[in-house]
Amino acid sequence: MQFEFHSLFSGSKGNASLVRFGETLLLVDAGVSCRALETALRQRGVQPESLRAVLVTHEHSDHIRGLPLFAKRYGTPVYASYGTWASMQGQLPLPGRQRMEFDPDQDFYIDGVNVSPFPIPHDTPMPVGYSLECMGKKVSFATDLGHTTPKILGCVARSDVLLLEANHDVEMLKAGPYPYSLKKRILGRYGHLSNDACASALAALLPTGVRRVFLGHLSQENNSPELALSAATSTALALGAELDGDVFLRLTYQDRAAEPVLL
Repeated sequence: MQFEFHSLFSGSKGNASLVRFGETLLLVDAGVSCRALETALRQRGVQPESLRAVLVTHEHSDHIRGLPLFAKRYGTPVYASYGTWASMQGQLPLPGRQRMEFDPDQDFYIDGVNVSPFPIPHDTPMPVGYSLECMGKKVSFATDLGHTTPKILGCVARSDVLLLEANHDVEMLKAGPYPYSLKKRILGRYGHLSNDACASALAALLPTGVRRVFLGHLSQENNSPELALSAATSTALALGAELDGDVFLRLTYQDRAAEPVLL
């Protein structure tokens, strides 16, 4: 069975990832324009109408910007927690056959793919991360969270591919131009993971067998690819991992797709 992971866009201006389990194609978030989504999918040989579903993490615009038009144009089912649906129903008036609600603590299936949502601490009513499993392959998404918990780490442990937030460098954020209220939000327990917090999570996750880690949602104003990668690399090396052997660390990008994983 063919497995593919593509981080199409990742950052504060828009997020979308494509996962293929055999014939089942899933999009996680749709936070760029419908046209940008269509172009990115077709560049990877995927016709937009062939998507089986869109999984939404939460209703912030950088995660659902292109979804209203995309879902209307292609009739794609949209899955989100019932709390997220309550918040975005005015933005996304879909017919019942496309509106798929779930409880964040209950897993479900899309074709043969086991979808395990899990609650994350972010400043929206009911945000989630996801772990997707099928035929012995597991890919997980944990971005837009102010801190990690043992439950979150347990949900994403042993992932073949993990998209993990490395949003900001704390000192860059503190010294940067953002207003105090926004800095406080980002640094808070319902904000975003820093490079150091990401590295701490990796220290717990790499020993479980996580091998391919994509550093996601990097801030263009309060981080740099070098700083994010350095923090993660230091953790992996401290654990005795061989980079590009035991562990693969990769960056994601706001304006283009990251290097794909094909298994």
